Amino acid sequence: MTMRAASVRGFIAVAFTVAATCGSLMAQVAIGSNVPSNAVVTFALDFPGSTPPHYSIVVASDGNATYECNVKIEDDADEQTYKTEFEMSAANRERIFNWAKQAQYFAGKIDSGKRNLAFTGAKVLSYQDGQRTFQARYNYSSLEAVQQLTTLFQNVAGTLDYGRRLTYYHRYQKLALDDELKRMVGEARNNQLSEIQGVAPVLQEIVEDTSVMNLVRARAKELLEMKK
Repeated sequence: MTMRAASVRGFIAVAFTVAATCGSLMAQVAIGSNVPSNAVVTFALDFPGSTPPHYSIVVASDGNATYECNVKIEDDADEQTYKTEFEMSAANRERIFNWAKQAQYFAGKIDSGKRNLAFTGAKVLSYQDGQRTFQARYNYSSLEAVQQLTTLFQNVAGTLDYGRRLTYYHRYQKLALDDELKRMVGEARNNQLSEIQGVAPVLQEIVEDTSVMNLVRARAKELLEMKK
């Protein structure tokens, strides 16, 4: 093979690589352009008698997310507000905004209207992006996209509320960590939790705390590995 032929083939290979890279980047831009940069989806649930009786999750299109709940730390204590911020994974962020689009951004009625169903909490889904704002209330929806959103948000809420309790127990009741983490590991293995990275800081603190039982630290470590 002459040096000229090798040079031409090398140029062609580079050209194909550049084209493929540009195509990938264009695809990413196209996917991202479907969601306005200031879009926000919010899920809220009010369920008196449950713990917590009220919570909300706000997810922005850039991944910034907030979990907030009202809860009593002790039965005879006053209700307090707990709030934490986390980064929603790219996969779940894409699912959330795709499902919101499939549900017409909650512009219409999403409740099934069936009155013989068990009450599972007053739920609200809302969407806003600067040009439009929609909100819909429901107990149960027959729309597949809304069902998927409800399950995902409830799984995320379950994870973040574990973080709230673990933070409290690690500070004040370390002996309660064993049962709490055992339940958390079981739910995580059964895919009942989501966004475990949102509670990674407290899990890491438990792993590094030598005053905590080794079994408890091992469970916290297992959960940290699951988030990957």
